[in-house]
Amino acid sequence: MKLIIVGTAYPYRGGLAAFNERLALEYVRQGHDVEVYTFTLQYPNFLFPGKTQYSDDPTPEQLVIHRKVNSCNPFNWVKVGNEIARKRPDKVIFAYWMSFMAPCMGTIARRARKNKTTQVIALVHNMIPHEPNILDKLLPPYFVKSVDAFVALSESVVHDIEKFDKRNCPKTFSPHPIYDHYGERTSRETALQQLGLDPACRYALFFGFIRAYKGLDLLLHAFADERLRKLPVKLIVAGEFYEDEAPYQKLIDDLNIRDKVVLHADFIPNDRVKCFFNAADIITQPYKTATQSGVTQIAFHFEKSMLVTNVGGLAEIVPDGKIGYVVEPDATQIADALCDFYENSRQADFEQNILEEKKKYEWSRLTEAIDKL
Repeated sequence: MKLIIVGTAYPYRGGLAAFNERLALEYVRQGHDVEVYTFTLQYPNFLFPGKTQYSDDPTPEQLVIHRKVNSCNPFNWVKVGNEIARKRPDKVIFAYWMSFMAPCMGTIARRARKNKTTQVIALVHNMIPHEPNILDKLLPPYFVKSVDAFVALSESVVHDIEKFDKRNCPKTFSPHPIYDHYGERTSRETALQQLGLDPACRYALFFGFIRAYKGLDLLLHAFADERLRKLPVKLIVAGEFYEDEAPYQKLIDDLNIRDKVVLHADFIPNDRVKCFFNAADIITQPYKTATQSGVTQIAFHFEKSMLVTNVGGLAEIVPDGKIGYVVEPDATQIADALCDFYENSRQADFEQNILEEKKKYEWSRLTEAIDKL
């Protein structure tokens, strides 16, 4: 097939770009003709909460990436849509993740479909964002009406799509595949040496950019629990703040847990991700709201135990008591799980079970789900 993927990709950074690039590589591996259309302007700077939108990593090999989409210019949307239509691809896959992109992607999709041969598929990460506003009710219908079918990465997102889709288009759920491009599993000792951490301690990891819905405050309160204070366990927080850092620093001091927290408050480049996951015993996701998360799929790749909260689609991916814990977004329940993990030496059993569980999340399963639509 000839395929075009429209969404964020190199030179932009982050999990969504990594996802689209990895999906494109899977289709290339299967022998298809694949192009990626990404942005010349992704967000206006005032909408981007981080330090930079751009990656320092080298250009991905084996991929054809065109920087042509301006998210704010309607004339550009028409031009890009017409260009895609002229190429007559079998499928155009729009990697959709936020309402701001609905007018841009919706217009490109409408123009691309005018050739009467191209199928337009929405691969939806989030239909309704974690921190919604009025635009999240007004803009998505324009995009939803412009596509032929939908793939969601969690069941909860399928339900969100149904709130907007009045045409009853085909929909399917295919779980987020494993992020397997961050390097290989290495010894804990090697990773701790690379990070300059004490091997006499054990480490739980909170990974990824920091926003209120991700529940880092709950995790910090959990580490103030007297039971965890007595254990030689520290929390690694690795990720850039996408909101004011000061309240978190104050909370760490107010809870008197400065000695229990290792803070790496910067964006973690791809070649450093493996250090943090290989150093950790358990990956913690104390989210207050969620759909699915790429962090769980990095954890699967590195065969790490997980603690997630019972929100969105997280519990669909982490069987409770088999490869980790599913708890309510509550500091005491988080502390209970971490104490059980360390005091009862659950790590070896969980990691053994992960070896079988991770087989469910191969990239070929996602491409098969897309193709079946």
